Amino acid sequence: MAKVVILAGGMGTRLAEETEVRPKPMVEIGGRPILWHIMQSYAHYGFNEFVVALGYKGDVIKRYFRDYCALHGNMTVKMRDGHVSTHDRDAEDWTIHLIDTGLDVMTGGRIKRLKPLLEGETFLLTYGDGVANVDLRAVYDSHKKNGRTATLTAVRPPARFGGLVFDERGGVKEFTEKPQIGEGWINGGFMVFEPEVFKYLEDDSTVLEAHVLEKLAEKGQLAAYRHDGFWQCMDTMRDVKVLESLWQSGKPPWRV
Repeated sequence: MAKVVILAGGMGTRLAEETEVRPKPMVEIGGRPILWHIMQSYAHYGFNEFVVALGYKGDVIKRYFRDYCALHGNMTVKMRDGHVSTHDRDAEDWTIHLIDTGLDVMTGGRIKRLKPLLEGETFLLTYGDGVANVDLRAVYDSHKKNGRTATLTAVRPPARFGGLVFDERGGVKEFTEKPQIGEGWINGGFMVFEPEVFKYLEDDSTVLEAHVLEKLAEKGQLAAYRHDGFWQCMDTMRDVKVLESLWQSGKPPWRV
């Protein structure tokens, strides 16, 4: 099964209230890091081997998964010698490679540093700060059929404000919810790449979006899987609150 790369090394400066003490992918929604939510989505579709590209405060992510394994299940502690054993674990069946890819490295540069783990394989990739209800297996299958070097998931961003519906006399008839609207299609992440992409990754300064995806588009080697459903990134505290509110509603759209 193809590996899933998650870019989790950025500083998340627009979310400084949270990222002063932890990296952005560790900001919690419903008591779990958004990184965990993203991994749950992939695992639901059968992708359960992850390569997490670490950078800023990567040690926080390492400690989380180390402790996650130890704390999910029962534990026996022998006080005399300090021996600790765990049993009856209920943790997810995931394999996670936590790889330091540097602090001041761009997105493409981080992928290049992962080449030893990915060389010769088709791999999936996403960012560590967004969730969606996209069918990730369908994205992968679409990519394998289109025969191109890369496929991205195109999404319509959610409207920032609710809308108004007017009556015949110009009055306000009702308010509408904030829909997923046509502000133009954007790259929502959830990408798939063939190993040929490494030819476009030059060094640590390579930016995936500007230097790689644009070149692939020029060469006719970038496909798009259009997703009309739910998608939400987590760039600001407002976004965190929106996602938390959706989780607390009991029916978060991305939950699988």
